[in-house]
Amino acid sequence: MVSLPIFDKSGKEVGKYELDPAEIAPSINKQLMHDAVVMYQANLRQGTHRTKTRAEVAGSTKKMYRQKGTGNARAGSKRSGIRRGGGQIFAIRPRDYSYRLNKKALKIATRMAIASKIQGEQVVVVDDLAQDEIKTKSVAGALKALGIYGQKIGIALEKHDPIFFRSARNIEGVSVTPVAELNAYSVLRPRKLVITKAALDSLRKSDKGE
Repeated sequence: MVSLPIFDKSGKEVGKYELDPAEIAPSINKQLMHDAVVMYQANLRQGTHRTKTRAEVAGSTKKMYRQKGTGNARAGSKRSGIRRGGGQIFAIRPRDYSYRLNKKALKIATRMAIASKIQGEQVVVVDDLAQDEIKTKSVAGALKALGIYGQKIGIALEKHDPIFFRSARNIEGVSVTPVAELNAYSVLRPRKLVITKAALDSLRKSDKGE
């Protein structure tokens, strides 16, 4: 059982949140989390790279010099892949790097990632982050008050909040995600995970099927 301090937007501690990390994930499998992160990274690749073969490189197809009698190695055209400016022998072509792991495994990996963040004391619980107006300065001020401004930060809310999202999107290194849409990559990538009390409650309820 761990006791996480709950902060308000001014950085003041306003309570404690009692939580057993085993409620989120009974155990932590680093290999499963690694596999999930590699999958998400692979799915982000565009795969639009492309190089030319010797057939596509500009240049004459004429044999550079006669086969025998020059004392040099045999040579074909200047498009050859072993010559500077020639085509690539095994040319790279556009490809799709994406693939999917089992949906249940990905869900477990996400919960393991959150539990590992809690055990590593990299989770900051706040009572509420709601705002009445779109104001980046307010979000930046709250992060400064919590002592984490300037780091890579993931913020997990109970549900999508367009006002808060638009307020935080211009702050470098900060990402905002509803707790139901978190994945292992979005949890492990930032240095700190800021989560609201309501989002943490929702996460615990989802484990119980509520």
